[in-house]
Formats: sequence, structure tokens, C-alpha cells
Amino acid sequence: MGKIKDILEQMRRSPNNIRFKELCTVCDYYFGNARQRGSSHRVYKTPWKGDPRVNIQNNKGKAKAYQVKQVLTAIDILEINYGT
Repeated sequence: MGKIKDILEQMRRSPNNIRFKELCTVCDYYFGNARQRGSSHRVYKTPWKGDPRVNIQNNKGKAKAYQVKQVLTAIDILEINYGT
């Protein structure tokens, strides 16, 4: 969990500078294994329907900043509404 917290802090400080592998580590921890892998996209299942969706994309080893922000929003909702 310590590594996850460090990555989350980095995501909140600088969403533009997150590696795709780090974002995958956080998403795997909070949302389980991705439903879709294999391509440049990973799609994670959430306990709610609709937005925020957790669909992340590898952009030359980096995560896209808007997707990092969507993941942070989804984690906040997950912690508040589902106690995770």
C-alpha cells in the first residue's frame, strides 16, 4: 500500500508526469484486473454505471493527464461511496 500511496500523491501533484505502468498498478489495486488488455487501452470495471469510466491508454509509456484525473475522481468516489 505504501507504493500505491506514493503514486497517488504523485498523480495528484503532477498528472502530466505519470508513467502508464504506475497508473496500471493503481488501477489494478483499486479496480481489479482490467477487462480489456492487449491493445494500448485498458478498461476497468467500476461498481457504478456511467462516468467516471476507468479507461486508460498508453501514450509512449506515459499516461494521459485527463485519464489520470478521471482515475483520481473514480478512486475518490469509490472511497466515499463504497468504503474502499
